[in-house]
Amino acid sequence: MSTNLLTNPAVGAFGGKVQEYFWQWENQQLRVVYETIGQGSPILLLPAFSSVSTREEMGDLARLLAPHFQVTVIDWPGFGESSRLSLDYRPVIYQQFLADFAKSVFNTAIFVIGAGHAAGYILQLALKEPQIFAKIVLVAPTWRGPLPTMGASQQIAAMVRGIIRFPIIGQLLYKLNTTPSFLSWMYSRHVFTNMAKLTPNFITKKWQSTQQPGARFASAAFVTGNIDTFRTQSEFLSLVQSLSIPIMAILGASSPPKSRQEMDALAALPNVDSVVVPGSLGLHEEFPVEVFEAILPFLKVV
Repeated sequence: MSTNLLTNPAVGAFGGKVQEYFWQWENQQLRVVYETIGQGSPILLLPAFSSVSTREEMGDLARLLAPHFQVTVIDWPGFGESSRLSLDYRPVIYQQFLADFAKSVFNTAIFVIGAGHAAGYILQLALKEPQIFAKIVLVAPTWRGPLPTMGASQQIAAMVRGIIRFPIIGQLLYKLNTTPSFLSWMYSRHVFTNMAKLTPNFITKKWQSTQQPGARFASAAFVTGNIDTFRTQSEFLSLVQSLSIPIMAILGASSPPKSRQEMDALAALPNVDSVVVPGSLGLHEEFPVEVFEAILPFLKVV
C-alpha cells in the first residue's frame, strides 16, 4: 500500500492537493483518490454512500475547515474517482479499507466527520481501534440502505443486486435509475430542501459521476443494503453507547420521518452531543456553513 501525489491540478475537487492511495483487496489493487487542504490538526472527511457519492460533496465544508485544520477527503472505493471494480461490495471491504487508510496516511489520532452511511464504519473502527479517532462527528447518520428502509426483504434486495450485476440487463436497469430526471427527483424527495439549488449543471455533474465504468456495482450494494453495517437499531445504538470517544451528531430538520426517528434516538443517548440544522440527508452539501458553525466549537474544545 502506498500513496502518490497527482500532478494534474484539474482533478482537484475543491482546491486541495490530490493524491492516490493504492490498496489491495483479495489480490486486486484499488486506486483510491483523496484530497487534502489546510494546515493544523488532521481531520478526515468521509462522504455519504450513495449512487452519486464523491469527495466533491464535502468540498465546501472542507474549505471552511481548512483555515483551522488539515482536512483530508476521500472518494470511497467504488465511487468518485477511485477504482470501481466489480467486487461484491460488503462491509468487510470498507471496514478494512478505512482502518488501513487511517493508519497509513495519519500518524496521530484524528478527528473524523462522516456523512450518512459512513457513520457505521466510523463507529465500528472506533470500537476496534479507539486510538485512531480523537473525536467523531456524524452528519445525518444512517445505517440502513434505501431498499431495506422501504421494507424490501434481504432476498428481494439480493435479487435486485444480482440483476444489476448482469452485463446487459443490469446496465440498462442501472441507467434507468440514474437518469438526470430520476436524480433530480431523488434529490428533491429526501436529499436537498432548496429546489433552486438543483440546477441543470448540478444534476449533470451528478449524472456524469454515475456513468463511469463500473459505477453500478458499489451503487447497487448501497441501494440494496449490502453495505449496511447494522441490521437493527439496537445494534447501532448499543455500539454508540459503548464508546468513550467524544461524539457529536448533526441532524437535518427536514430529514425523512424514518431517518429522523433513527437520528433522534441516537441524539438522545447521554454520550452524544447533538445539533439540529436546516436540511435533509444531504445537509453537509446543501448547508455547509451551518454544519461548520455547529461542529467547530465541538472540535476546538480540548
